[in-house]
Amino acid sequence: MRVWAVANQKGGVGKTTTSIALAGLLAESGKRVVVVDLDPHGSMTSYFGYNPDELEHTCFDLFLHKGAVPDGLPGQLLQSTSHENISLLPSSTALATLERQSPGHGGLGLVIAKSLAQLWQDFDYAIIDSPPLLGVLMVNALAASQQLVIPVQTEHLAVKGLERMVSTLAMINRSRKQPLPYCIVPTLFDRRTQASLGTLRVLRDTWPEHIWHGYIPVDTRLRDASRAGVTPSQFDGKSRSVVAYRALLKHLLTQLLVTQVA
Repeated sequence: MRVWAVANQKGGVGKTTTSIALAGLLAESGKRVVVVDLDPHGSMTSYFGYNPDELEHTCFDLFLHKGAVPDGLPGQLLQSTSHENISLLPSSTALATLERQSPGHGGLGLVIAKSLAQLWQDFDYAIIDSPPLLGVLMVNALAASQQLVIPVQTEHLAVKGLERMVSTLAMINRSRKQPLPYCIVPTLFDRRTQASLGTLRVLRDTWPEHIWHGYIPVDTRLRDASRAGVTPSQFDGKSRSVVAYRALLKHLLTQLLVTQVA
């Protein structure tokens, strides 16, 4: 299994959409994908038609065993989605309470890594939708992943969020055996605005070695897909945004091959 985390320390940049779009394209190609919703807001869970406030069992259950993960528990939590090749580990608003609990419970930083280890033979890819705050949930996402995708909205304030994210990654990398490779993905790009054009230029000038050469455009078809509860490629495989996400996936898979060779 390959594990990708989608994260940024700023909300509203397209993390959930990016996670689901990539999962949908991988599933479309025949890959088995598990998507993990670690955001207490539960946007990914809601996307697929579940209410994070009403589900009896969620990702929160994984954190209730002092850092251990009982055998079989991750598989028991899986929910179906709009695509037969995509399974969901759903979120709960109770995840927001982990920050208060974690000081007294060591070992919580590796819960998701341990959980995915139990699903290793069942899926080809895991994509983790991370919350926009640095804490035990984001640490879990980064500790479990082999590749980080950082969506960045092409507007000026988003650059500050990216700077914080890169700083956090540097801190996390000090405790990893190998640095976590990352790819910056410009999102919500509108070529008609100077804000989008200027921000894209800043991103490319500041992080040339890590930024994807393309961008995800503003596209109402993404909102329509969300409303329908299906992946963007299921809703409209020829839309501008899906064409862009296909190019992004190709880039990520190419980077994966480079990493494996290295």
